[in-house]
Amino acid sequence: MKFKKTMAVILSVIMLATGTAVGAYAAGDVDYKINSTYADIDWDTYNQYKADLHSHSTVSDGDQTIRQQVEKHYEHGFDIMALSDHGTVDYGWDQDTQAKTIRVVLSIKEGNRPIDPLNASGVTDAGADYTYADDYYNQYDANGNALHTMMRVPFANEQNPTSFNNAHVNTWFVDYGNDVVGGTSDYETPIKNVDKLGGLSVINHPGEYSNARDEECYEDAYDMDNIHYKYVINKFANLLLKYDSCIGIDINSKGDSRTRFDRKLWDILLQKVVPHGRNVYAIATSDAHNPDIVNSGYTWMVMPELTQDALRNCMEKGEFFAASYYMGSREEIKAWAAELSAAGVAPEFAAELQATYETIVEEEKNGGQDAKFEFDQEAAVPMVTNVAVDDNADTITIGTKDAYMVHWIADGEFIATGNTIDLDDYSDKIGSYVRAEIIGEGGVIYTQAFTLEYEGAPEAEEEFFVDLGLPASLICDTIVKALAFVLRFTGIIALGNLFLK
Repeated sequence: MKFKKTMAVILSVIMLATGTAVGAYAAGDVDYKINSTYADIDWDTYNQYKADLHSHSTVSDGDQTIRQQVEKHYEHGFDIMALSDHGTVDYGWDQDTQAKTIRVVLSIKEGNRPIDPLNASGVTDAGADYTYADDYYNQYDANGNALHTMMRVPFANEQNPTSFNNAHVNTWFVDYGNDVVGGTSDYETPIKNVDKLGGLSVINHPGEYSNARDEECYEDAYDMDNIHYKYVINKFANLLLKYDSCIGIDINSKGDSRTRFDRKLWDILLQKVVPHGRNVYAIATSDAHNPDIVNSGYTWMVMPELTQDALRNCMEKGEFFAASYYMGSREEIKAWAAELSAAGVAPEFAAELQATYETIVEEEKNGGQDAKFEFDQEAAVPMVTNVAVDDNADTITIGTKDAYMVHWIADGEFIATGNTIDLDDYSDKIGSYVRAEIIGEGGVIYTQAFTLEYEGAPEAEEEFFVDLGLPASLICDTIVKALAFVLRFTGIIALGNLFLK
């Protein structure tokens, strides 16, 4: 038994012998085993690399060519970039690999747009020299010195390109899904096939598929009493339990309008699957279709070196932090403002949060929400400098830089603030995990969940689930695939126009 637990027992015996009450002392003392995804990181030698795991170019429906998208990410200091165009596997930034069906559809809809892949060397729009070789991109200053290196994520693809309900899945590291159309409600096909090939996947912007993005209030989104949300939640939980290679979900992307309730979904999924021994990792991305949103959401990948093998290992183990410059959830904004105000920290920043919260409340009264909190992209980004778990003391400590606050969440509820949390102080509020949000002038950082094992922890529940999306996929995708066949091999414009309606 741990030291402090042993001492608690000894003290209890002494107090009982002397007639002293001990119930209040011992009630919160639990023997936690804390599982951290960051346990194997050497914080003295590892680096943190800024990554965008989801972006688009003119290869599918993005506004920027391959070269322009690469240059824009480089300008914003990205070290890692995935070009995940719809239904098109990225075989290299120096190749025009646009899928046949995507090419035909886009030519009908928007005309022929330039793809503009990279060359082995060239000049950027800003006049800097660049090189691209072996999946690494560099730009150079006037003296010929490399500014920094940006690495490509291999075989990126946003699957289910013609899904009618945005059931999108991002995949990496294996060649699957090039020119495969369809995907309405069908998450399992790409996740299963990528799993068989040895790749990784993630569920993209679930608020689009679930329609939670259309809810006016936080309370209504992912309400388990709502049969639709119960189905969606069980669908995602079932996929996560079946396929370890599906690392988790996107929780904050593209300015956080459509994902503003997806942290709530994340917490619900964690409560459902952690008792089964499964974590759910959170990523944040730009999902950039235009240059203005490139630097919205991203991840900090904690790795010993900038290589594709190190990246894959980092993603598999959850050794990364989701991050964003945007917050659209009024409940999170309200909680942050209240805690900062109570602590007397960053009063102007807290006032800005409170003002945004009040604006959202007013907008909800009028039937919608446009406002969201935008962090200062010119300010220093809050960073995690260390994560330390003490199983003997039942504490988790997060070292930070340029942060106003560390905010702790358990089972979807805010429970504490501070760089260190002692789980015994909150044993009546903790279920199977805790996680933290780090807030500063320059954004929010999300840790992965710290899963917990202890006597009395929530037990795994088995639920019978039938995926009703399969018949929907069969009906919708059969039509889409038939039209795609006609488009690709006959080029009939009339059917193309019908397909796009």
